[in-house]
Amino acid sequence: MVTNKLIALLPDLATYIVVVNEGSFTAAAKKLGVTPSALSKLITRLESALSVKLFERTTRRLLITESGKKIYQQSAIMVEAAQQAIDISSSEHIVPSGSLTVAAPKAFLTIVLQPLVTPFLREYPNIQLKLRASDGDIDMIAQGIDVVFRLTDKPTEGLIMKEIGKVNLSLCASPAYLAERGLPTEPKALVDHDCLYLGETAKDHIWEFVKDQESHTIAVTGRYAVNHSQMRLNGVKDGFGIGIFPDFVIKEALENNDVVPVLADWQIKGNYHGVIAMQYAQNKYMPSRLKVFTEFVKQHLIKA
Repeated sequence: MVTNKLIALLPDLATYIVVVNEGSFTAAAKKLGVTPSALSKLITRLESALSVKLFERTTRRLLITESGKKIYQQSAIMVEAAQQAIDISSSEHIVPSGSLTVAAPKAFLTIVLQPLVTPFLREYPNIQLKLRASDGDIDMIAQGIDVVFRLTDKPTEGLIMKEIGKVNLSLCASPAYLAERGLPTEPKALVDHDCLYLGETAKDHIWEFVKDQESHTIAVTGRYAVNHSQMRLNGVKDGFGIGIFPDFVIKEALENNDVVPVLADWQIKGNYHGVIAMQYAQNKYMPSRLKVFTEFVKQHLIKA
């Protein structure tokens, strides 16, 4: 594409980013101070110029196409580079500012990240921090996420990944429950116990145990399943059975002797097990607000 045509497309690409971020022509038009019909014509013009379909239009919402996602990623780099150019002044010090949206599983957000919010906002008063609790799959582009935390052994490919730590799954039960039902000494003994599991998928009641060269896959049962860690922990404390948790969730309860470990010498595999991965899009021109946030998290969460 020749230079003059490329330059003509730049404003349309910048506008396209706003439409994707806002999720509709109406919301984007309001933010840009134009009419939805004018915005729709602009996107149609951009699709024609690029010879690609950017959106699947329905009566209820805009769905970005796969090609549209790729163009969004490159356009975002362009806009961030332009923002960097604007930010650069005669002063070498750039004050981190702007909006930053962070997503993480509910339990991790509440227990691990929440204590960092106040000191971070006090240190960077010009940053607007938006936190989203999400335990499912996250489409960073469609949902406008800048940073996502995942507890997994398979971080998302194509994103920058910083390992913040590791997370293991652990079993625990209340002392009262174990006094009544007995302490299981091997995984297969769990079939005789009530177990509390996530209940997010049809396979959440299938627990896999590994120790040395030995492994067991156990289908557990129980009266109570809930994908909210604190509610599940409360159920365990109340004596409803043996629960499965990321280790950081039950740390305090173990220290207070509200619960005791079960099968602690076995490794458990499942959801929310592996590394604590902080991920964000690859970008040569990393915004200062993103840089200071990731550095702040590493400073406070990575153990020396």
